[in-house]
Amino acid sequence: MRLHSGIRAAVALTATALLATACSSGGTSSEGETGSTGSGGKVELSFWTWAPGMEEVVAAWNAAHPDVQVTVNKQDGGDPAVTKLLTAIKAGSGAPDLMQTEYQKIPTLVSADALADIKGDLPGDVQSHFADGTWQAVTLGSDAVYGVPQDSGPMEFYYRADLFEKYGLEVPTTWAQYAEVAAELREKDPKAYLGTFSATDAGWFTGLAQQAGASWWGIDGDAWTVDIDSAATQKVAQYWGDLVEKGVIDNKPMYTPEWNAALNDGTQIGWVSAIWAPGVLAGNAADTAGKWKMAPLPQWEEGGQATGNWGGSATSVTSQSKHPKEAAEFIAWMNSSQEGVNILAQEGGLYPADIPGQAEALSEPPAFFPEQDDFYTIAAQIAQTVQPFTYGPNVNVAYSAYNDEFGKAAEAKKASAFTAAVTAMQTATVDDLKNSGFTVKD
Repeated sequence: MRLHSGIRAAVALTATALLATACSSGGTSSEGETGSTGSGGKVELSFWTWAPGMEEVVAAWNAAHPDVQVTVNKQDGGDPAVTKLLTAIKAGSGAPDLMQTEYQKIPTLVSADALADIKGDLPGDVQSHFADGTWQAVTLGSDAVYGVPQDSGPMEFYYRADLFEKYGLEVPTTWAQYAEVAAELREKDPKAYLGTFSATDAGWFTGLAQQAGASWWGIDGDAWTVDIDSAATQKVAQYWGDLVEKGVIDNKPMYTPEWNAALNDGTQIGWVSAIWAPGVLAGNAADTAGKWKMAPLPQWEEGGQATGNWGGSATSVTSQSKHPKEAAEFIAWMNSSQEGVNILAQEGGLYPADIPGQAEALSEPPAFFPEQDDFYTIAAQIAQTVQPFTYGPNVNVAYSAYNDEFGKAAEAKKASAFTAAVTAMQTATVDDLKNSGFTVKD
């Protein structure tokens, strides 16, 4: 599943508002009613989501919980879903009880007081089901919990095993080796590339910066901090800029006709991607089925174990839900019980964020990788190494700046332009936060 960047929140609040609990653990609705069932009557919850398989998940829950019934209301994903929820929250009515939330959009929704803190309503062992880096995405590094992780997008390296054998290439385990293999391939076949730098996929670059140890936003007291131009991010930008400048990797954007053709004809023999890549490859390069393999992302240090996320979402309880306790119980079941995780994976085609449940839910490799029986075993090990990363309330601005600045850098094919692009992203993001009324610590 390919995920897109968020939109700018309609309501700009200070970081103090973000740190405050969006809703008491008991959950108060816009009419001031508590979230308890009161007389013990049936609780009805509405659930806005765009993911496939949600009807099957809800049907299983409803059959076992006659007193707490959930209704799925399918929405458009991405920006439209956020806009619709923010509009309902501002109006004080019309918001659902439950909302599927992309990780990078949670800070925007929290800033608009749209999500409830459900820490007090969750079973005590829920956090242990998820990688620390994934869990941080629903806490923003605070004590509050704004959802339960649903699916994740740990990044990995995909390569054409048949062409690696043909050219006598070794699968790189470090980024230094990746650069060497990329150069070796170009010498053996000047038409082929090990990979590409995509200036139109900010989430891809963000995941690589996350692997390197970057965290672009943070909270310091009552202020936001922005650290996009950190040494870790600059290292990633310099690395890819060097490869592009030397011509050892391509610089055409992903998801274009040219890129698709390269996947098909073997002139693009590797792809730094995420767990959902098999579906993209099956759709864009169907004739290459069985020829690809997956390996952990190359590391910055030999023996390292780290990755970033490219995509993924949680399920949150909105601040206007009259039944936050029951809503939290449902999302905990959906995202961390074996029954719920099985349905997410098998009916929805999602990669569950729940690590303990992955082995049973995903026992067979993807159909596109029939020869790699250990595909999901390796994936589960990788998923546990997702590094902590905090998003901010204006991710859309940073991502837009990425597209603008790295588009120019990729065209220039100069490493210095890549590092300058990171600096420009930092400036654009800080300026926007300040102009929107947020407190930003310099």
